Amino acid sequence: MMYQVPTDPPRPPRVLVYLPSWVGDTVMATPTLALLRAALPKSIIITLGRPGAAELLAGLDHLNDETIESDGRSAVGPAKIAARLRAMRIDAALLLPNSFASALAVSLASIKTRVGYDRDGRGLLLTHKLTPQRRRTPPWAREGGYAPVSAVQYYLNAAHALIQALGVQIPDQPPTLTLGTTRGQEHLADDVLDRAGITNGQPFALLNPGGNNPAKRWPVERFAVIAHHLITTHKMKVLINGSPGERDLCALIQRAITLNHPADESMVASTADLGGTIGSLKAVTRRARVMLTNDTGPRHIAAAMGTRCVTLFGPTDPRWTTLPDSFTSPGVPREVCILADPTLPPSEVADDHPERCRIENINTQNVINALDRVLA
Repeated sequence: MMYQVPTDPPRPPRVLVYLPSWVGDTVMATPTLALLRAALPKSIIITLGRPGAAELLAGLDHLNDETIESDGRSAVGPAKIAARLRAMRIDAALLLPNSFASALAVSLASIKTRVGYDRDGRGLLLTHKLTPQRRRTPPWAREGGYAPVSAVQYYLNAAHALIQALGVQIPDQPPTLTLGTTRGQEHLADDVLDRAGITNGQPFALLNPGGNNPAKRWPVERFAVIAHHLITTHKMKVLINGSPGERDLCALIQRAITLNHPADESMVASTADLGGTIGSLKAVTRRARVMLTNDTGPRHIAAAMGTRCVTLFGPTDPRWTTLPDSFTSPGVPREVCILADPTLPPSEVADDHPERCRIENINTQNVINALDRVLA
């Protein structure tokens, strides 16, 4: 009788998730990571992102196996990324950015299955192309614009296509923004809050006045008015959040507070002066009672950490970033969104109306009312 050598079971596919560029978009991709992990529990899932992505996703070890960082924006960036990926024997790649460079990198890496949206002229580099939803453009709208679909759903739709391409059943689970922290990030948050004079669980509010686009930033003097209201009415300390590059912006608010209300000076601090990082910001945000923010990355961190939030929208349509889990319990909002022009018809997109939807149109009293409601 002939002896038959047993064959090894097939190796589960190794999957690469090419992360979006911005912090908020990466947080909005966490439901996609959770879906892939549920669909492919035995697969190795590797995430690739810009510098800072590993620190942002640290603490989510159950969703991915490794996060590698690389900046592919230079002319040789895609080739360098491809060389790194080739050694990892990746079977399938999910491209969440819409860029040509991301598709070129995974194509040069000879990854067999490449899934992404057919945008930026990269269709020929993808094995599975998704058609983004176009706007039903009336005569006055921008011709050929994309429909304002939430990035959370946009990424999940791409993940569905990848899961189907791998011949696996799509799990049925609700999307939830998720972030975690490491022990080191928690210790750093302790240090930041201690240096800010916030100790022993003292209630505090986070103000986030920055944003990659100046048109999305609410005026600094209005943030100063809000800080005074939080200090005097809610008896809370105020922590102004900003990256090292936003130190001057945070300092402007601090000076405005000191100038108008000198007694408030000891109740205000800035993370830009306290050595905070994106990792410590997660832990600091979770401990805050509320965050007031422009439409920018920390808003999504607040959503993922379960912190109540008031978000200000100027000339960016909120439908691009609609978040799941909007309510913590019936009648108690986790987030209140305030629009520069709430009368804009649904057939229009705020991005097309920069003057009508100027963020300066949001008045201070409306923001105070929203904060009072969230803190009640």
